Amino acid sequence: MLQERIINSKSGFAMIGVLLLLQLAALAGVVVLPGFIKALALLLAVVVFICWFGFYMVHPNQSAVLQLFGRYVGTDLTNGLRWANPLYSKQKVSLRVRNFESSKMKVNDNAGNPVEIAAVVVWKVVDSAEAVFEVDNYENFVNIQSESAIRHLASSYAYDAGNDEAISLRSSTDEVTELLKQEIQARLNKAGVQVLEARISHLAYAPEIASAMLQRQQAAAIVAARQQIVEGAVGMVETALQRLSERNVVELDDERKAAMVSNLLVVLCGDHHVQPVVNAGTLY
Repeated sequence: MLQERIINSKSGFAMIGVLLLLQLAALAGVVVLPGFIKALALLLAVVVFICWFGFYMVHPNQSAVLQLFGRYVGTDLTNGLRWANPLYSKQKVSLRVRNFESSKMKVNDNAGNPVEIAAVVVWKVVDSAEAVFEVDNYENFVNIQSESAIRHLASSYAYDAGNDEAISLRSSTDEVTELLKQEIQARLNKAGVQVLEARISHLAYAPEIASAMLQRQQAAAIVAARQQIVEGAVGMVETALQRLSERNVVELDDERKAAMVSNLLVVLCGDHHVQPVVNAGTLY
Protein backbone atom coordinates (compact mmCIF):
# COMPACT_ATOMS: atom_id res chain seq x y z
CA MET A 1 0.00 0.00 0.00
CA LEU A 2 1.29 3.45 -0.91
CA GLN A 3 2.54 5.52 2.02
CA GLU A 4 1.96 9.25 2.03
CA ARG A 5 5.07 11.47 2.11
CA ILE A 6 4.92 15.11 3.14
CA ILE A 7 6.93 17.36 0.83
CA ASN A 8 8.38 20.74 1.82
CA SER A 9 7.61 23.11 -1.03
CA LYS A 10 8.98 26.64 -1.36
CA SER A 11 7.13 29.76 -0.33
CA GLY A 12 5.49 31.28 -3.38
CA PHE A 13 6.08 34.88 -2.28
CA ALA A 14 9.81 34.32 -1.75
CA MET A 15 10.10 32.61 -5.14
CA ILE A 16 8.38 35.54 -6.85
CA GLY A 17 11.21 37.80 -5.69
CA VAL A 18 13.92 35.31 -6.65
CA LEU A 19 12.52 34.59 -10.11
CA LEU A 20 11.89 38.27 -10.77
CA LEU A 21 15.53 39.12 -10.02
CA LEU A 22 16.78 36.20 -12.14
CA GLN A 23 14.47 37.18 -14.99
CA LEU A 24 15.69 40.79 -14.98
CA ALA A 25 19.33 39.67 -14.76
CA ALA A 26 18.89 37.24 -17.66
CA LEU A 27 17.22 39.85 -19.84
CA ALA A 28 19.93 42.37 -19.03
CA GLY A 29 22.56 39.77 -19.93
CA VAL A 30 20.90 39.14 -23.28
CA VAL A 31 21.03 42.87 -24.05
CA VAL A 32 24.46 43.76 -22.63
CA LEU A 33 26.67 40.65 -22.72
CA PRO A 34 28.44 39.63 -25.92
CA GLY A 35 28.63 36.39 -27.93
CA PHE A 36 28.56 33.05 -26.12
CA ILE A 37 27.69 34.60 -22.75
CA LYS A 38 24.62 36.19 -24.36
CA ALA A 39 23.47 32.71 -25.41
CA LEU A 40 23.83 31.50 -21.81
CA ALA A 41 21.85 34.50 -20.59
CA LEU A 42 19.14 33.71 -23.13
CA LEU A 43 19.03 30.09 -21.95
CA LEU A 44 18.76 31.31 -18.35
CA ALA A 45 15.87 33.58 -19.34
CA VAL A 46 14.04 30.60 -20.88
CA VAL A 47 14.63 28.47 -17.78
CA VAL A 48 13.39 31.24 -15.48
CA PHE A 49 10.31 31.67 -17.66
CA ILE A 50 9.50 27.97 -17.31
CA CYS A 51 9.96 28.24 -13.54
CA TRP A 52 7.09 30.74 -13.41
CA PHE A 53 4.74 27.80 -14.07
CA GLY A 54 5.72 26.17 -10.76
CA PHE A 55 3.35 28.31 -8.66
CA TYR A 56 0.15 26.85 -7.20
CA MET A 57 -2.29 27.54 -4.39
CA VAL A 58 -3.15 25.28 -1.45
CA HIS A 59 -6.30 26.35 0.36
CA PRO A 60 -7.11 25.60 4.04
CA ASN A 61 -8.19 21.97 4.52
CA GLN A 62 -6.72 21.07 1.15
CA SER A 63 -3.66 19.17 -0.03
CA ALA A 64 -1.75 18.93 -3.27
CA VAL A 65 -0.48 15.55 -4.51
CA LEU A 66 2.67 16.05 -6.59
CA GLN A 67 3.81 13.69 -9.35
CA LEU A 68 6.79 13.73 -11.71
CA PHE A 69 6.11 11.87 -14.96
CA GLY A 70 3.79 9.43 -13.18
CA ARG A 71 5.97 8.95 -10.10
CA TYR A 72 4.57 10.00 -6.75
CA VAL A 73 6.80 12.70 -5.24
CA GLY A 74 4.93 13.78 -2.13
CA THR A 75 1.97 15.61 -0.65
CA ASP A 76 2.00 19.32 0.14
CA LEU A 77 -0.15 20.28 3.14
CA THR A 78 1.16 23.85 3.59
CA ASN A 79 -1.49 26.46 2.87
CA GLY A 80 -0.99 29.55 0.75
CA LEU A 81 0.94 30.36 -2.40
CA ARG A 82 3.55 27.63 -2.96
CA TRP A 83 6.20 26.84 -5.55
CA ALA A 84 7.57 23.47 -6.65
CA ASN A 85 9.26 22.02 -9.70
CA PRO A 86 7.23 23.25 -12.70
CA LEU A 87 7.44 19.73 -14.17
CA TYR A 88 5.44 18.36 -11.23
CA SER A 89 1.76 17.72 -11.83
CA LYS A 90 -0.35 18.96 -8.93
CA GLN A 91 -3.65 17.30 -8.02
CA LYS A 92 -5.70 19.02 -5.34
CA VAL A 93 -7.55 16.92 -2.73
CA SER A 94 -10.11 18.37 -0.33
CA LEU A 95 -9.58 17.47 3.34
CA ARG A 96 -12.85 19.02 4.48
CA VAL A 97 -15.47 17.06 6.42
CA ARG A 98 -18.20 15.80 4.09
CA ASN A 99 -21.61 14.15 4.39
CA PHE A 100 -23.00 11.26 2.42
CA GLU A 101 -26.69 10.46 2.76
CA SER A 102 -27.72 7.18 1.25
CA SER A 103 -30.99 6.65 -0.56
CA LYS A 104 -33.77 4.60 1.04
CA MET A 105 -32.91 0.96 0.43
CA LYS A 106 -35.24 -2.02 0.79
CA VAL A 107 -33.46 -4.88 2.57
CA ASN A 108 -34.60 -8.08 4.28
CA ASP A 109 -33.63 -8.03 7.95
CA ASN A 110 -32.31 -11.02 9.85
CA ALA A 111 -35.86 -12.32 10.35
CA GLY A 112 -36.66 -12.06 6.65
CA ASN A 113 -38.92 -9.02 6.97
CA PRO A 114 -38.50 -6.34 4.27
CA VAL A 115 -37.43 -3.03 5.79
CA GLU A 116 -36.48 0.38 4.41
CA ILE A 117 -33.24 1.84 5.71
CA ALA A 118 -31.06 4.88 5.01
CA ALA A 119 -28.07 6.38 6.80
CA VAL A 120 -25.89 9.48 6.97
CA VAL A 121 -22.10 9.05 6.91
CA VAL A 122 -19.74 11.87 7.94
CA TRP A 123 -16.24 11.39 6.53
CA LYS A 124 -13.06 13.10 5.41
CA VAL A 125 -9.81 12.26 3.61
CA VAL A 126 -6.85 11.74 5.95
CA ASP A 127 -4.36 10.24 3.45
CA SER A 128 -4.31 12.10 0.14
CA ALA A 129 -1.95 9.66 -1.58
CA GLU A 130 -4.18 6.65 -0.84
CA ALA A 131 -7.29 8.56 -1.88
CA VAL A 132 -5.74 9.42 -5.25
CA PHE A 133 -3.77 6.29 -6.11
CA GLU A 134 -5.40 3.35 -4.30
CA VAL A 135 -8.91 3.80 -5.72
CA ASP A 136 -10.18 5.10 -9.02
CA ASN A 137 -12.58 7.71 -7.61
CA TYR A 138 -12.56 8.00 -3.82
CA GLU A 139 -15.87 9.90 -3.60
CA ASN A 140 -17.70 7.27 -5.61
CA PHE A 141 -15.89 4.57 -3.63
CA VAL A 142 -17.19 6.07 -0.35
CA ASN A 143 -20.76 6.15 -1.66
CA ILE A 144 -20.80 2.56 -2.94
CA GLN A 145 -19.02 1.02 0.05
CA SER A 146 -21.19 2.91 2.54
CA GLU A 147 -24.39 1.65 0.93
CA SER A 148 -22.97 -1.87 0.83
CA ALA A 149 -22.15 -1.70 4.56
CA ILE A 150 -25.64 -0.39 5.36
CA ARG A 151 -27.25 -3.27 3.46
CA HIS A 152 -25.05 -5.82 5.21
CA LEU A 153 -25.83 -4.38 8.65
CA ALA A 154 -29.59 -4.33 7.98
CA SER A 155 -29.54 -7.97 6.92
CA SER A 156 -27.49 -9.02 9.98
CA TYR A 157 -29.98 -7.92 12.65
CA ALA A 158 -33.73 -8.04 13.13
CA TYR A 159 -35.88 -4.91 13.06
CA ASP A 160 -37.27 -5.72 16.53
CA ALA A 161 -35.50 -7.74 19.19
CA GLY A 162 -36.99 -11.16 19.92
CA ASN A 163 -36.69 -13.19 23.08
CA ASP A 164 -33.19 -14.43 22.27
CA GLU A 165 -31.86 -11.37 20.45
CA ALA A 166 -29.79 -8.75 22.28
CA ILE A 167 -29.42 -6.25 19.42
CA SER A 168 -32.07 -4.97 17.06
CA LEU A 169 -32.10 -2.19 14.49
CA ARG A 170 -34.90 -0.25 16.18
CA SER A 171 -34.09 -0.48 19.88
CA SER A 172 -30.28 -0.78 19.99
CA THR A 173 -29.50 2.64 18.51
CA ASP A 174 -26.05 3.18 20.05
CA GLU A 175 -24.83 -0.35 19.34
CA VAL A 176 -26.06 -0.30 15.75
CA THR A 177 -24.49 3.13 15.16
CA GLU A 178 -21.11 1.95 16.41
CA LEU A 179 -21.28 -1.29 14.39
CA LEU A 180 -22.20 0.65 11.25
CA LYS A 181 -19.31 3.07 11.74
CA GLN A 182 -16.83 0.22 12.26
CA GLU A 183 -18.00 -1.68 9.19
CA ILE A 184 -17.86 1.36 6.91
CA GLN A 185 -14.43 2.31 8.26
CA ALA A 186 -13.09 -1.18 7.57
CA ARG A 187 -14.20 -0.87 3.95
CA LEU A 188 -12.75 2.63 3.48
CA ASN A 189 -9.34 2.18 5.11
CA LYS A 190 -7.70 1.42 1.76
CA ALA A 191 -8.99 4.73 0.35
CA GLY A 192 -7.35 6.93 2.99
CA VAL A 193 -10.75 7.96 4.39
CA GLN A 194 -11.73 8.34 8.05
CA VAL A 195 -15.36 7.86 9.09
CA LEU A 196 -16.26 10.41 11.78
CA GLU A 197 -19.87 9.39 12.30
CA ALA A 198 -22.46 7.05 10.81
CA ARG A 199 -26.10 7.14 11.87
CA ILE A 200 -29.32 5.60 10.58
CA SER A 201 -31.55 8.41 9.27
CA HIS A 202 -34.55 6.30 8.20
CA LEU A 203 -35.77 2.93 9.40
CA ALA A 204 -39.23 1.48 8.78
CA TYR A 205 -40.96 -1.66 7.64
CA ALA A 206 -41.60 -1.83 3.91
CA PRO A 207 -45.06 -0.54 2.92
CA GLU A 208 -46.39 -4.00 2.02
CA ILE A 209 -46.03 -5.27 5.60
CA ALA A 210 -46.12 -2.03 7.58
CA SER A 211 -49.84 -2.35 8.44
CA ALA A 212 -49.50 -5.93 9.68
CA MET A 213 -46.41 -5.12 11.72
CA LEU A 214 -48.14 -2.11 13.27
CA GLN A 215 -51.01 -4.34 14.40
CA ARG A 216 -48.51 -6.78 15.90
CA GLN A 217 -46.78 -3.98 17.80
CA GLN A 218 -50.11 -2.67 19.06
CA ALA A 219 -51.13 -6.16 20.19
CA ALA A 220 -47.81 -6.61 22.02
CA ALA A 221 -48.25 -3.22 23.71
CA ILE A 222 -51.81 -4.10 24.79
CA VAL A 223 -50.69 -7.45 26.22
CA ALA A 224 -47.84 -5.80 28.13
CA ALA A 225 -50.19 -3.13 29.51
CA ARG A 226 -52.74 -5.76 30.56
CA GLN A 227 -50.08 -7.77 32.35
CA GLN A 228 -49.02 -4.72 34.32
CA ILE A 229 -52.65 -3.86 35.16
CA VAL A 230 -53.37 -7.41 36.35
CA GLU A 231 -50.23 -7.51 38.50
CA GLY A 232 -51.19 -4.22 40.10
CA ALA A 233 -54.79 -5.28 40.63
CA VAL A 234 -53.79 -8.55 42.30
CA GLY A 235 -51.53 -6.64 44.66
CA MET A 236 -54.28 -4.18 45.53
CA VAL A 237 -56.79 -6.98 46.18
CA GLU A 238 -54.30 -8.82 48.36
CA THR A 239 -53.60 -5.66 50.34
CA ALA A 240 -57.33 -4.94 50.76
CA LEU A 241 -58.11 -8.41 52.10
CA GLN A 242 -55.11 -8.30 54.43
CA ARG A 243 -56.09 -4.88 55.85
CA LEU A 244 -59.71 -5.94 56.38
CA SER A 245 -58.55 -9.02 58.26
CA GLU A 246 -55.97 -7.18 60.39
CA ARG A 247 -58.40 -4.44 61.47
CA ASN A 248 -61.33 -6.84 62.04
CA VAL A 249 -63.58 -4.74 59.83
CA VAL A 250 -65.53 -7.71 58.57
CA GLU A 251 -65.21 -11.49 58.68
CA LEU A 252 -65.49 -13.10 55.26
CA ASP A 253 -65.64 -16.78 54.51
CA ASP A 254 -63.95 -18.27 51.47
CA GLU A 255 -67.02 -17.86 49.30
CA ARG A 256 -67.39 -14.17 50.17
CA LYS A 257 -63.69 -13.58 49.70
CA ALA A 258 -63.89 -15.14 46.24
CA ALA A 259 -66.83 -12.89 45.35
CA MET A 260 -65.01 -9.83 46.65
CA VAL A 261 -61.85 -10.70 44.73
CA SER A 262 -63.91 -11.18 41.58
CA ASN A 263 -65.67 -7.82 42.00
CA LEU A 264 -62.43 -5.95 42.76
CA LEU A 265 -60.66 -7.43 39.76
CA VAL A 266 -63.55 -6.47 37.50
CA VAL A 267 -63.42 -2.91 38.84
CA LEU A 268 -59.63 -2.57 38.63
CA CYS A 269 -59.08 -4.33 35.31
CA GLY A 270 -62.13 -3.15 33.39
CA ASP A 271 -61.87 -0.68 30.51
CA HIS A 272 -65.03 1.22 31.53
CA HIS A 273 -66.25 2.80 34.74
CA VAL A 274 -68.38 0.48 36.81
CA GLN A 275 -71.78 1.32 38.30
CA PRO A 276 -71.79 0.56 42.04
CA VAL A 277 -74.66 -1.37 43.62
CA VAL A 278 -75.45 -0.24 47.15
CA ASN A 279 -76.65 -3.01 49.46
CA ALA A 280 -79.06 -1.38 51.90
CA GLY A 281 -79.95 -4.65 53.64
CA THR A 282 -77.93 -7.14 55.62
CA LEU A 283 -74.52 -8.42 54.67
CA TYR A 284 -76.07 -11.65 53.37
